[in-house]
Amino acid sequence: MLISFNFEVHQPRRLRKYIKKDSENLWERYVDDELNREIFNRVANKCYIPANRIILDLIDNYDFKISYSITGVFLEQAMAFNDDVLDLFKDLVKTGNVELICETYYHSLSSLFENHEEFVEEIKLHQKIIKEVFGYKPKVFRNTELIYHNKIAETIKKLGFEGIFTEGTEKVLEWRSPNYVYEALCGLKVLLRNYRLSDDIGFRFSCQNWEEYPLTADKYALWLSKTPGDCINIYMDYETFGEHQWRETGIFEFLKHLPQEIEKYEHLQFATPSEILKKCKTRGKIDVFEFSTISWADTERNVSAWLGNRMQKISFEKLKEIGKYIKEHKESIKNYEDVYKIYKILQTSDNFYYMCTKGLSDMDVHSYFSHFETPFDAYASYLNILYDFESYIVTNQKLNGYTFLP
Repeated sequence: MLISFNFEVHQPRRLRKYIKKDSENLWERYVDDELNREIFNRVANKCYIPANRIILDLIDNYDFKISYSITGVFLEQAMAFNDDVLDLFKDLVKTGNVELICETYYHSLSSLFENHEEFVEEIKLHQKIIKEVFGYKPKVFRNTELIYHNKIAETIKKLGFEGIFTEGTEKVLEWRSPNYVYEALCGLKVLLRNYRLSDDIGFRFSCQNWEEYPLTADKYALWLSKTPGDCINIYMDYETFGEHQWRETGIFEFLKHLPQEIEKYEHLQFATPSEILKKCKTRGKIDVFEFSTISWADTERNVSAWLGNRMQKISFEKLKEIGKYIKEHKESIKNYEDVYKIYKILQTSDNFYYMCTKGLSDMDVHSYFSHFETPFDAYASYLNILYDFESYIVTNQKLNGYTFLP
């Protein structure tokens, strides 16, 4: 049984709650980098720095293997706000035991657009920054929030990737197990997240009402040893360590002892996603139509976390409308590169996640991540930026040598 530990590493460029109207600089006008710096460095001290150091020790002591999908906007912030974080990730990659998984650069919803032109553009941009920073070429792809359908798989196969990650949900698998390698209709290999075992750490670790509390390294290793299949793909937010699950919960001690406990079972072996794709045969097809798109978010495991209510849908359609205008008037838009950068930042999935109005435990998760008081505040702020941004674009176009200013 091959065991892979995979982590999403992402921090969005959070937008301002209120437009900085006295600034002509679009970035300062819309993006709250004071807040972004504060949050990034807080999470760096609680999670990225201590977790990376522990992982480095585990690689030295147990030949531990791990993979990361690190967004472009995360790397931008690491380079701008905290060199130590970036250096530690570089050290991890240099060990040879770390696989980097390709992502969308902006952690965006571009794969849900009518065509995949921007989706492909983002993937190539991500490949570029991974090459520049780490000297690495990813072989496996993981879409934003594990969003997946057949057309996405087709696009990823055309780009030359060996496989793609998505959620191992019963909506697709029915009676089958997520602990095997499958194949998309286009022939691309598909790796599935075991969401139960992943969420045991990511969500339930510190839940004292959980019947399995407390979760210890030896107990978890035992569960892995008794799980049937060819491979188990554990996938969660990296911020699980120290940020979502605080140090006081014992999460770092759990991480430190887990490889040692896993090594007690001879049939369990650490592996990277690429190694799993090479060693495991495919065990059937995965067929997901666009109207049945899946993800790893919320209990529904679809795209309702971002496009489930009217506020989100209105915002998404308005964003696409602006994007179409920008592309059609590329030659006449003043400061086009700055404009396009803001347009891409507006696509980041987090902006839509903050607008979610679901109830019960799902809403608790959405609220935890948001810097807005309510989903309605997030919507009002986002829409205000969209219309201000649209006004800027339209009134700052160059025509016949003249520039129309507001």
